[in-house]
Amino acid sequence: MSFQPVFELFWEKVKESIENHTYAKLTLAKTIGDTELKNIYVRPVLLENDVFSLSVTERYKTEEIESFHTLDEAFIILAPYVNNPFLTALLFTTENDITFKLNKKRVGTIIEQPPTFKNASDVILEMKVKGIKI
Repeated sequence: MSFQPVFELFWEKVKESIENHTYAKLTLAKTIGDTELKNIYVRPVLLENDVFSLSVTERYKTEEIESFHTLDEAFIILAPYVNNPFLTALLFTTENDITFKLNKKRVGTIIEQPPTFKNASDVILEMKVKGIKI
C-alpha cells in the first residue's frame, strides 16, 4: 500500500489549520542517510495586496533556497520529498501537533499529540484580523 493517501490526509490537516487560523509551522525532517537537503520549512506569508502564499525554504548543508507557492502548488512541490529523502512531516498548530511518519516498510501513519505552540503564526493571526481567506 502506498503512503501517498496518508500524506494527502495529512495535507488536508495542513489546509484545515490554515483555514481555522491555528497553523504555527510545518517542517519536513528526518532524512534517510546523510543528504545534502537537511530540512524543508513551510511558513505562511502575505505578499503584495495581502495575497496568501506559502514560503517553502529548502535548507541544504551550504545554502537555503526560498520559494513562494499557493497551497496546492506547495503540496505538489513537497509530496516528492516524502520518502525521498524525508521520513517525517511535522505540522504544529495551536490545537495539536500532527506528525506524518513513514516506518521502515514505508507505511505512512499520522500521530496527534498535545500542541507545542500556544499561538498561531503571526501571518495567520494577521489574516484572521483582516478577514483574509485562502
